[in-house]
Amino acid sequence: MAGRHLKELFKAFQTHDELTFRRVATEIIEEEESKHHNALARDLRRLLVAGGSPVDTGSTVLIPSPPKDREGEWDLGEVREPSRMLDDLILDPHLVADLDSLVNEVQQWPALDSAGIPRRQRLLLEGPPGCGKTTAAEALAHELGRPFLLVRLDAVVSSYLGETASNLRRILDYADQAPFVVLFDEFDALGRSRDDHAEHGEMKRVVTAFLQMTDRYNGPSLLLAATNHSGLLDHALWRRFDEVLTFRKPTVHEFRRLLRLRLRTTAYRGLDIDRYASKLQGLPHAAAEKLVSDARREAILRGGSRVEARDFEAALPSITRRPW
Repeated sequence: MAGRHLKELFKAFQTHDELTFRRVATEIIEEEESKHHNALARDLRRLLVAGGSPVDTGSTVLIPSPPKDREGEWDLGEVREPSRMLDDLILDPHLVADLDSLVNEVQQWPALDSAGIPRRQRLLLEGPPGCGKTTAAEALAHELGRPFLLVRLDAVVSSYLGETASNLRRILDYADQAPFVVLFDEFDALGRSRDDHAEHGEMKRVVTAFLQMTDRYNGPSLLLAATNHSGLLDHALWRRFDEVLTFRKPTVHEFRRLLRLRLRTTAYRGLDIDRYASKLQGLPHAAAEKLVSDARREAILRGGSRVEARDFEAALPSITRRPW
């Protein structure tokens, strides 16, 4: 057992932080398993499970730090307090209805469990970059009143043989300790097709391990994966998701709504919203966000008290020229 594990265990005991205790205990069990101390690991896991689920001892549940990689240097995820709401999103009406339905369903998971009806717990968000997938995931967390866990795939994918699967297991064990909305962003980096000859054997084993882990997962968290390149995903992954939500680029009408929405807290005058919405046609939602942000910067830098057409005109060329 590493010294840092002992320190964290004692600190968790002192602060009555059961979630941290369980996270550290899980890491100790994995360490014993890696040493082939299977009997000890099995007994420890049995004792941990027998201890029951984490309980709320006050008005809030303490959220422990995300798990780290094997060396204890890198967090495997980042916990955020969600700030976006579904009302902040301008998306396809059918997609908005699906997201609203999902919020209602997650809130009624106990009723579904009692009736023996499977939850929709593993979702794939697919579509072009900049079209609101990450923002939608954060908005779901906000609507559900849950912390948002963004998985850092750059830390999860390890150069150590077999360690990537262990990192994924750590993330899912962590997601089992409290109700999160978990997002595996840029998921195609992890779930690339096993038929892709450019992928080496280790990553193919990782895909298989991920399929097995998510199939078994029945914890309190909502698991989301987002990809800009759905065609690269392993075919077996598609049927493992309970739902696939497709994001598309906005229409001109949606760009008009989005620009007005992003300008609602900004003083402005003389803006031809219809013209700028037409100029953005074919670009993702993020283009409208950046146009408003860049125009506000232009106004501040010239000493203006409000955003004007000249600020939008100055910002627009770089928006339309850049690759998205």
